Amino acid sequence: MTASTPLRFDPAMERPEDDEAQVRDELIATMRSISETTYADGGHALRSVHAKSHALLQGEFEVLSGLPAHLAQGLFAQPGRYPVVMRFSTNPGDILDDGVSAPRGLAIKVVGVEGERLPGSEGDATQDFVMANAPAFAAADAASFLKTLKLLAKTTDASQTLKKAASSALRVAEAAVEAFGGKSATLTSLGGQPLTNVLGETFYSQTPSLYGPYVAKASLAPVSPELVALTGVKVDAHGRPDAHREEVNAFFSGSGGEWELRVQLMTDAEAMPIEDASVVWPEEQSPYVAVARLRVAPQTGWSEAKADVVDDRLAFSPWHGLAAHRPLGSINRTRRANYERSRDFRAERNGCPIHEPRSLETLP
Repeated sequence: MTASTPLRFDPAMERPEDDEAQVRDELIATMRSISETTYADGGHALRSVHAKSHALLQGEFEVLSGLPAHLAQGLFAQPGRYPVVMRFSTNPGDILDDGVSAPRGLAIKVVGVEGERLPGSEGDATQDFVMANAPAFAAADAASFLKTLKLLAKTTDASQTLKKAASSALRVAEAAVEAFGGKSATLTSLGGQPLTNVLGETFYSQTPSLYGPYVAKASLAPVSPELVALTGVKVDAHGRPDAHREEVNAFFSGSGGEWELRVQLMTDAEAMPIEDASVVWPEEQSPYVAVARLRVAPQTGWSEAKADVVDDRLAFSPWHGLAAHRPLGSINRTRRANYERSRDFRAERNGCPIHEPRSLETLP
């Protein structure tokens, strides 16, 4: 077997810890505390993480033709085109000034996807991808993530002035680390994310999922020249609490954009573990390969009317999808219940039912 041969999934590759159910319940309680705090402060229920959206885009998702058999799996088994919604966000569970710079997230909902469904999504016709702008998760497993989340939960009510000052200091520290060729997941997760244009970022699933009989991670990378040109471009957030939304609207007022969805297949179970989400899978052993294109035409990049639909009436979860893409590992096993509870909290408090769309009408 060569290094480039994808490994078939074996159930023994997943190894739940004995206390995983307890960790899941503590995660639910911690996320609920964040949601309760922000609801008490603002009277509107928000996501417990990734509360602030920066871009809400509608486009087309095209599965590429001519994929080899090992890549033609699940959603990607046949070439086709689907409507899609993209939601760019940042990590915290409260709505912050963009001067507080945190890791970025991207949620993608592909609509009109038929096939055998994951538990809890029976009868739906969507496939979601939940991503962030780093190739690996900041924590190895759910128990480690719980410790970080509890720290972040304690800052939910902190003043924005204090958060901006702390974020600025953390960005300086992160820049110093990167100057010597490194990168600190801890510094960036706590507020040291460089203030760069969100549209130029490459996003990663960070955690693995089934890919038919195989195992894969996914990424979304900008490929159109206008988007690629934004990679690493600094954004001035001084006096601009919604700087990212302004940049997104300025870009999409006159330009469209195109991204590639790529997958990285597991070829080495030790170098590419399922249970430790903090490990970057080495691309020299298994490079990311394009399986789809995502195109967005010029449009309003963000608006209150769009937020009313995407932020309040939609939910994103890696558990919305096909059985062929079942999420794997500790982080994902605990995500299912957490995402469901967050969705239900928002729906109940806001009096706005949340359903998975079977078709996609034009966003406002």
